[in-house]
Amino acid sequence: MARMTGAMHVAKITRRHGDREYVSHLVRRSVREGRRVRHETVANVSSLPPAAIEALSLALKGVALVPAGEAFEILAARKHGHVEAVLEVISRLGLPRLIDREASRERDLCVAMIAGRVLAPRSKLGLTRQLESCTLGACLGLAGVVHDDLYAAMDWLYERQDGIERRLAARHLRNGTLALYDVSCSHFEGRCCPLAAFGYDHGTGKRGRMQVSYGLLCDPDGRPVAVDCHKGSLKDSQTLAGEVQRLERRFGLSRVIVVTDRGISTSENVKVISQTADFGYITALKAPQIRKLVKDEHLQLSLFDQQNLAEIGCEELYPGQRLVVCKNPLVASERARKRSELLDATEKELAAVKARVDAGTLEGEAQIGLAAGAVWNHYKVKKHFQVTITDHTFTYERKTEQISQEAALDGLYVIRSGNVSPDELAAAGLVRAYKQLKEVEKRFGDLKGPLQVRPIHHLEDRVRSHLLICMLSEYVRFHLQQAWAELLFTDDNAASRTDPVAKAVRSPQATRNAGQRHNPCHTITSLLDELENRTQNTIRVTGSNATFQQTSTPTPLQARALQLINEHVPRYT
Repeated sequence: MARMTGAMHVAKITRRHGDREYVSHLVRRSVREGRRVRHETVANVSSLPPAAIEALSLALKGVALVPAGEAFEILAARKHGHVEAVLEVISRLGLPRLIDREASRERDLCVAMIAGRVLAPRSKLGLTRQLESCTLGACLGLAGVVHDDLYAAMDWLYERQDGIERRLAARHLRNGTLALYDVSCSHFEGRCCPLAAFGYDHGTGKRGRMQVSYGLLCDPDGRPVAVDCHKGSLKDSQTLAGEVQRLERRFGLSRVIVVTDRGISTSENVKVISQTADFGYITALKAPQIRKLVKDEHLQLSLFDQQNLAEIGCEELYPGQRLVVCKNPLVASERARKRSELLDATEKELAAVKARVDAGTLEGEAQIGLAAGAVWNHYKVKKHFQVTITDHTFTYERKTEQISQEAALDGLYVIRSGNVSPDELAAAGLVRAYKQLKEVEKRFGDLKGPLQVRPIHHLEDRVRSHLLICMLSEYVRFHLQQAWAELLFTDDNAASRTDPVAKAVRSPQATRNAGQRHNPCHTITSLLDELENRTQNTIRVTGSNATFQQTSTPTPLQARALQLINEHVPRYT
């Protein structure tokens, strides 16, 4: 008698009839008869859904089936997409090798500080938590990092600052190029750093706080190349000489056109630049210098009745230099509006002071002067009023002639250059070059805004190292902005304007992008927030200790952001 084994399985039977193929699934039992094994059909399950057939096949093989949601469990889910994007940019820019050619834990810690500041700026202690809360630490092979490790890495980085900046300059600055330079400051917390001092406030909003000044050197596109730290009390104009020496001696450049703000370009600095190799400079005149040009009749205001740009010469005051005078009617109207409002507000307050004096409730020259002084300090237009104060009287009137003279210069600015020939840069080119300083202002805006360079609270060398880390973070952020221009609605299709003085006009493509409400406009920060939602998950198979890593599938926006990085961030070796 045949012995039945009881083993069953699902067999897939395929038959062809002509040019057609027929597939059926049969549940069969294996039956042994002596030395032979035959298959006995138990049921035809071809009509079942494919998923049910597969489940039946696995069940007959002895595989334990569980609901899909119970097959795996997620042990950990860490933010990953934003780390992936920033580290990819850092890798393509060759930043680790730019810091040091030899791999080391110190170099990885410096890369972590740079990436961490781009992702979410925080203190060094906060960075140690950030390394664990996202995949930044795991991607860089960093574990068990404490804040003392980061401070030691900052000291290590400071020793390499000179080499880092020389390599950046070799990458982005060439002989004959523009070098953009400007100075800003940030407030300081603490009392143990000799760099911290009271000085000129660059709009920090922290009056009465000590500060640290720093100068930023950028290439013609506004890409940061070097940063230098100065005592907070040092005037902006006193920092330029050292920067010029850096360009010549440390970077080995023999021909550079230095572009600086009017507040930096003193006569001494102009002389320093002129005596340095074959350097040129582009800057602007201050208001008193423009008034002197008009007063001495070197500048005729009638020139701008029909044009907004003219090149003039003034060998008497500026020998061997070129002066390009521009008139912007939009700036002129804005200054006229602001002046009118300030004068009206001042008169209103002065009228209240006069009413008190006339009523006898305010007497004494000193007391009346204090009340009027409070008005001057608030509105800052004392120069436009003639005031007479006695113990019992107070009179004032506008200096109409002086106001008219100032109004005539509204919207007028003068670009000043030396050792820059017309063949090298025409008059319009000088104006465009000076306006490129707006890129340095953007870098300062990023440093003080998204990158949170302030408040600074370190010892002297670590202040310099902190600023270098922030500068390198801005270097990464600059390339992110270039790569993500499409998603940020940056107007990278603006037509080149023949008139450098006229108001910038948005290109048609940027206008169309702005009107696409279904595709919201992003900032770099909001895009990093979107990428942050792409997680790296640690998954365990139910009923075992086996685990594996799996990254969530990117959304269309996340995928496009990563694709743009690969397409537009240059790769340096």
